[in-house]
Amino acid sequence: MAEERSFATDSGIRVARSYAPGGVPEAGEFPFTRGIYPDMYRGRVWTMRQYAGFGTAEGTNERFRYLLDRGQTGLSVAFDLPTQMGYDSDASMAVGEVGRVGVAIDSLEDMRALFRGIRLDEVSTSMTINSTAAILLALYVALGDERGVPRARLSGTVQNDVLKEYIARGTYIYPVRHSLRLVADVMGFCAREVPRWNPISISGYHIREAGSTAPQEIAFTFANGLSYVRGAMAAGLDLETFGPRLSFFFAAHNDLLEEVAKFRAARRLWASLLRERYGASDAACRLRFHTQTGGSLLTAQQPINNVVRVTVQALAAVLGGTQSLHTNGYDEALALPTEESARLALRTQQILADESGVARTVDPLGGSWYVEALTDAVEARAREYLGHIEELGGAERAIDYMQEEIHRSAYAFQREVESGERLVVGVNEHVEQEGPVRIGQPDYSALERDQVAKLTEVRRARDDAAVRTALGAIREAAQGEANLMPPIVEAVKRSVTLGEVSDALREIWGTYDG
Repeated sequence: MAEERSFATDSGIRVARSYAPGGVPEAGEFPFTRGIYPDMYRGRVWTMRQYAGFGTAEGTNERFRYLLDRGQTGLSVAFDLPTQMGYDSDASMAVGEVGRVGVAIDSLEDMRALFRGIRLDEVSTSMTINSTAAILLALYVALGDERGVPRARLSGTVQNDVLKEYIARGTYIYPVRHSLRLVADVMGFCAREVPRWNPISISGYHIREAGSTAPQEIAFTFANGLSYVRGAMAAGLDLETFGPRLSFFFAAHNDLLEEVAKFRAARRLWASLLRERYGASDAACRLRFHTQTGGSLLTAQQPINNVVRVTVQALAAVLGGTQSLHTNGYDEALALPTEESARLALRTQQILADESGVARTVDPLGGSWYVEALTDAVEARAREYLGHIEELGGAERAIDYMQEEIHRSAYAFQREVESGERLVVGVNEHVEQEGPVRIGQPDYSALERDQVAKLTEVRRARDDAAVRTALGAIREAAQGEANLMPPIVEAVKRSVTLGEVSDALREIWGTYDG
């Protein structure tokens, strides 16, 4: 057995693995309030997974390699709006939106360019994609097959959380029932074919960014999570098989100690819910989550102040025990982050990991009377919300309720800012006259023309008969009960595009009309 590594403060004072009175469950013990692993960051620090998507696959690949060369330990892909909504770059609905909020991915050729020079069996990749998650995962799997990488060696996460799209974000395509079928198909496929892949990242981040409170973020996320669990089990999947691969995604906001308490409460509540309702094992009860600092809290006024905000938020995530972390660039309220701001955001994480000392012991704030009281209060409020959602029939039937609660919280927050009751430095206090901030922007019109030209060439070079056959197999599977992932994987290998797969499913299922 390997000898445990020794940790000490800068003054040489020995730091124990954890500090707690007897009888208190330790990190790694149910209900995991203090953390899901016994050693937490003493063995390995969180994954530093910076989010990036820059118009074209080639440009995004350049940023990925830049960050990997500077110590980033995981990739995270942002996609443009047409890709999120299931439209190719040459679709009429895509005009003016190609590459603007992330990378445009139309075909396997784009996926090749996105990961050129990057070993898929050596890097973990997170893809923030929902309604078209099955197609993006199929493209990744197809690229791995093409490179000879065993599917069992692929690791990463696809967000695949469509319920929160109806509640808080809006990039939905199909009616709820069919969207949930697609989620379950991805989960089943991953369990059989890609065992190291997280088939869903149940997201509170977008709920919080839409204006929810911390307890609402947890409650509404878990309401969705319980719906996915029920759907997967109804599809014949074993909770003990898919439960350990469930992952979550939360925001880190400015109220440092409430955010720490939120993460602690979330672990305890999720573990308790799965144990109470399904008798789940410890492995299936562990809440693994990624955190991103709060984009909605970045200010265009005095943008350098955002460096401090991001640091406070990142510290909350680390003190709260996150498994991976993205730190925003200070200039993201103005434009896509520059190389300088992206590097500083990564360095922020590295300084927390290597210089601050917060990773030396598990749950450093556990036992604080204030933090423990906040943990209890956040959990209690979250349980109240969950109880009401269950009375309404679960997340699928409580979409309007959750939307209304988020709107109320967002409105109250904004009123407090406008009245001066809530202070925001540089916005409603310590305001200074500032000159214009000039941030360079890509030529999006040229980018769109280039992307459309590349897509045209893909269509020209492919076998049209094979494309028709592949799309026919997808339509047939969509009308029945067969898992859709295998025919989608085969289709993208034949250069069927993301928009064509989405259109085939629209033909069979229709679209969500609210």
